[in-house]
Amino acid sequence: MSEPKALIRPDRGEDAVAIHLVNKEGFEVFAKGLTAGQRASLAGQKFEGGGYQVAIVPEGDSWFAVGGVANPESLSSWCLAKLAEELPEGVYRVANAEPGPAMFGWVTGQYRFGRYKSEDKAPGPRVLLTGQAGQIDGYVAEAEAECMVRDLVNAPPEDMGPAALEAECERLAKAHKAELTVVRGDALEQDYPMIHAVGRAAARHHAPRLMHLVWGDPSHPVLAVVGKGVCFDSGGLNIKPGAGMRLMKKDMGGAAHALALASLIMGARLKVRLHLLVPAVENAISGGAFRPGDVLKSRKGLTVEIDNTDAEGRLILGDALTRASEENPDLIVDFATLTGAARVALGPDLPALMARKDETADAFLAAGKANDDAAWRLPLHEGYREYLASDVADMANSAANPFAGASVAGLFLDRFVADGIDWVHFDTFAWTPSPKPGRARGGRGLGLRASWHAIRARYA
Repeated sequence: MSEPKALIRPDRGEDAVAIHLVNKEGFEVFAKGLTAGQRASLAGQKFEGGGYQVAIVPEGDSWFAVGGVANPESLSSWCLAKLAEELPEGVYRVANAEPGPAMFGWVTGQYRFGRYKSEDKAPGPRVLLTGQAGQIDGYVAEAEAECMVRDLVNAPPEDMGPAALEAECERLAKAHKAELTVVRGDALEQDYPMIHAVGRAAARHHAPRLMHLVWGDPSHPVLAVVGKGVCFDSGGLNIKPGAGMRLMKKDMGGAAHALALASLIMGARLKVRLHLLVPAVENAISGGAFRPGDVLKSRKGLTVEIDNTDAEGRLILGDALTRASEENPDLIVDFATLTGAARVALGPDLPALMARKDETADAFLAAGKANDDAAWRLPLHEGYREYLASDVADMANSAANPFAGASVAGLFLDRFVADGIDWVHFDTFAWTPSPKPGRARGGRGLGLRASWHAIRARYA
């Protein structure tokens, strides 16, 4: 796709194709203002004002576009996305209105992942003009962050292993003059034993590591952002079936969210001391793989009995959350493609949110609802801690029963966040299984915009 910054421009009166927005209730009135030939054109295209319908209508020697939306007076992020996908290359403006939030979907509607296609015949850019010049940068930045998540998640696992995630962290650090530390090898085994154990079976070029990026004024409140970077998850010795393994390139989706959120925070120069932590591993199978029945030490000092090597994301996050807690942060936000249980409960579109404080959860939920990135809160129910009991260690990594899997995983992570720290956990899917306007099949940010707007409001 074209650079997102090139797809939205301030309206300075240049020639542009008009886009008329209409819904089913207003279609009859709209159609009365057209010529008989124009009405026939709409009828031939079966346009009736339904959501996401698109039509092109002749007007003299030119033409205009018509889009169906739910409410032309209040546009969502996705109202112009189908138009951006289907209209030909050119310059457009919405007639008698401003796009507002729909700028986001105008950009993401043109997203394509064609890196591996020998002939990628992508259409030319569809440029939108707006009189809301002051809002362009904000929506474009969010769209860029969303496209970053998609690019990272869509990349094949051989090309998006731990070293590639490290390179992404290096790129961010260089762009924003941040400090990056990478821990690997013997130091990782000594200081972050669970990260090392999960990743030690991988090939040498996919060796495990922890990236720690620090940015911002040390006098500002500390904000820690943590992302699960399991670059491919075979399930380990508790091997996944083939169908379950097919999409496991997206198991680093939490890391992709964390990187994208960090880019928004640093790009906006938010008044925080940012600590970005990305534990990156491949959960592979070899003679060196960790085993069911092993007891792992953790950075925090807790011991963890392994019931299931396919519950590995919580292990690497445990060490990373411990490190984040050592900075005494005002807030920790983590992202992880953590449990199938969250998907069973909430489906692919709603990330599960867990939080220690009701007011923090409410702020993130409200920000998501206001910005078309809804989440749903699941409980950290104290009564379920017993599901993680172990006869031989401080705790087990997986419950022995099938109940409340997402909440139990959240309770596991909670043990590694220091007492008293405000903490938000997103169990996200990071994927769109069925394409929708502005949301191509493949990698997707879910919880990203909710987090960004909640954090920006908190530290404005």
